[in-house]
Amino acid sequence: MLRLQADDGAALGKLMERWEDPVKRVIGRMVFNATEAEDLAQETFVRVWQQRARFRPDAVVRPWIFSIAVNLARNRLRWWRRRPEVELDEWSEAQAAPGAAGSPRHGSAELEGQERAAAVRDAIAALPVDLREALVLFEYEEMSQAEIAAAVGATPKAVETRIHRAREKLRTALQRWM
Repeated sequence: MLRLQADDGAALGKLMERWEDPVKRVIGRMVFNATEAEDLAQETFVRVWQQRARFRPDAVVRPWIFSIAVNLARNRLRWWRRRPEVELDEWSEAQAAPGAAGSPRHGSAELEGQERAAAVRDAIAALPVDLREALVLFEYEEMSQAEIAAAVGATPKAVETRIHRAREKLRTALQRWM
């Protein structure tokens, strides 16, 4: 980050090598769209470059980068709520009959695993944004509550509460699978 603050463009490349995949994972788990996750990850690093002077040398890089990524994901989710639209792929999949030609046949265990994964994805997607981002950063990115607090602009106690509430909501939503 010190090299980046000194306008060393190669330092941005090094940061991207290290943080691009984790940033994509976090954003992807928040917006549930791989294409948007790609775009928002790129936008995250554009913002890292633009805001490099704001980074404090005594700060930790991970929460700072993730705070930019989480804010971009929040903004995209808000934008989608105001402008709902149906994707062509979603529409055509909904119109396709189950078991149509070209559908792969799976064993019941594999199908059950796919249903369970879809149920978890849907349950996480149904969480309020503040609970979802705390849960994703804690469970999937294994960030500490203090790091999450720095990334999302909350206190560690608030993050603890959000994680607890998210788990409770998931437990209720996924009761069938337990």
